[in-house]
Amino acid sequence: MISASDFRNGVTFELDGNVMQVVEFQHVKPGKGAAFVRTKMKNVITGAVTETTFNPSDKFENAYVERKDMEYSYNDGNLYYFMDMETYELIPLDAKLLGDNFRFVKENMPCKVMSYKGKVFGVEPPNFVELEVTHTEPGVKGDTATNVMKPAVLETGAEIKVPLFINIGDKIRVDTRSGEYLERCKN
Repeated sequence: MISASDFRNGVTFELDGNVMQVVEFQHVKPGKGAAFVRTKMKNVITGAVTETTFNPSDKFENAYVERKDMEYSYNDGNLYYFMDMETYELIPLDAKLLGDNFRFVKENMPCKVMSYKGKVFGVEPPNFVELEVTHTEPGVKGDTATNVMKPAVLETGAEIKVPLFINIGDKIRVDTRSGEYLERCKN
């Protein structure tokens, strides 16, 4: 059991049958009245963020979210197969469990598969990936004075904005959380 007075960023607990993760918290002691804990929390399964206040003595059941390292193997229609790195067992996951940032993941890339009480609810790709540019328009000479960006298609099929000096065949580093170009990789 965990009490509301023990809330810290990242703590997971059960609330009304849902698994919640504390995003922000603030202990408030007003001049008049009882103290309370103002909490911004995220439902780890649906991703919905809510703000609620709790009495510091409120007690909740701890929720242990398991994050297991698995390697993305391949997909077959709507099923994406992940290999458990310890048992080499292939686990099929539905495409609905994959977030938008999964578009930057290619085969044989390690990911974190998140589950609660044995039920998988999400896949977390690596924060940074190196991918090859498969299509982009050539940059216009003399248009380098400003931070002009152009669209580029990566080897996974994802499309992002890149600087004008990036060409087809270049390897670039991408932040999967924001989908932004970070830098050109050395070949």
